[in-house]
Amino acid sequence: MLKNFKSMDSVDQDKKKMYYAVFFPIIICLFVLLVFVFERGMGFDFREAGIFPREPRTLVNIFSMPFIHSDWTHLLNNILSFFVLCTSLYYFYSEMANKILVLSVIISGLLLWVIGRDAWHIGLSGIVYSFIFFLFFSGIVRKHVPLIAIALVVVFLYGNNVWHLFPWQKVDPISWEGHLAGAVSGTLLAVIYRKQGPQKPVKIWEEEEEEEDVNEETRENTFENGIENEQNLNRE
Repeated sequence: MLKNFKSMDSVDQDKKKMYYAVFFPIIICLFVLLVFVFERGMGFDFREAGIFPREPRTLVNIFSMPFIHSDWTHLLNNILSFFVLCTSLYYFYSEMANKILVLSVIISGLLLWVIGRDAWHIGLSGIVYSFIFFLFFSGIVRKHVPLIAIALVVVFLYGNNVWHLFPWQKVDPISWEGHLAGAVSGTLLAVIYRKQGPQKPVKIWEEEEEEEDVNEETRENTFENGIENEQNLNRE
């Protein structure tokens, strides 16, 4: 009965964890979609809310850049990838997900501001690449089976994205610098915070084996002491 109760409680906790992991990414994706629809519907141009590298006045735009997109294709590609990766982050790394999200925005944005070409850079793709590399390298360095499995799924789904880390054309419309900045930030975060969040479980059986050895030794000593006491009594 107690085991069944604990099992039900565990299921409820998993459900709550999943709801939370899905809810937050949905809110962000909906907000990005609303910004795009509002921009197009009202005839505005929010491009200057993006980053123009080494232009001091646009440095603060590292926080607004992820919400701006050039067209529907750009928007849908980014929010779909963001939703999948952000949900994975909040489910498997729930204790540190907020920290990783904020630092991904800041670090990838700062790197892009430093290394980017002279053009307006917009979109969620820097954060998407940060999540890809964080989930992959975190799974590898932690050596925990569920996290390694997620790392392999990420490689399967987004492995081809590695080709967008470098320029392939003289005039490349894709911000490969933003992708590269995101990849660097995700890798750094995976290494820096490798000791935080979920970890590979310690093997309990080793501790149990040591306890059994101690108990066996105690029993042997007790038995030997009992024999000695009996012999002493017989002598008396």
